[in-house]
Amino acid sequence: MKRELITTKDGSKTLLINGLEETYHSKHGALQEAIHVFINNGLNLINSCEINILELGFGTGLNVLVTIDEYLKKNTDNKIHYFGVEKYPIFFEEASELSYSELFVNNFVKDLSLKIHQLDWEVSNELTKDFYLTKLKKDFFDLKNTNLPAIDLVYFDCFGARVQPDLWEMELLEIVASKMKPGGLLTTYASKGSVRRNLIELGFEVEKKQGPPGKREMMIAWKK
Repeated sequence: MKRELITTKDGSKTLLINGLEETYHSKHGALQEAIHVFINNGLNLINSCEINILELGFGTGLNVLVTIDEYLKKNTDNKIHYFGVEKYPIFFEEASELSYSELFVNNFVKDLSLKIHQLDWEVSNELTKDFYLTKLKKDFFDLKNTNLPAIDLVYFDCFGARVQPDLWEMELLEIVASKMKPGGLLTTYASKGSVRRNLIELGFEVEKKQGPPGKREMMIAWKK
């Protein structure tokens, strides 16, 4: 799988998979998308002292960086356990070329932009006080047999249905739902009607939200 570095419209970089014409983040703005979908319509909607986050998939690491940046800005006593699932990790050289350290003011987050790609897999790493990252190198469908704490928040950031339709169908959504606690939130950049119907069938209350730049709509879904 060959990947090419590209610059998105907000100046932040992402990776393009050659041959599939699929990007890891929106071409209209990788950083803007991550903040809009996963922070403004995800983390900031969770009211809990201890938050378990599940990300599908870990990819470039941008979503965990914006999450810890927001966590440090709020300076709360909350505890976050972040589980990032990725079957095909990017190379360290690719992480370096993304230059994500340039996107953040906080020097600690700047340093983490590469460090997170050097951490061991399947191990809980305390990035800062009360913020833990566990990277899981596995197929998303293997989550069915993976022990996780009850999840409060899901970042559903899989590649699009155009290139990986199976990731947006009932089987995976059902697995993810089984890992979530009642009242848990799933947020995704997608707004596909079949995904919405599947989530409703699984007992979620689905809301359409304004999408990030370049996309009219996105979805969030609360597990009843």
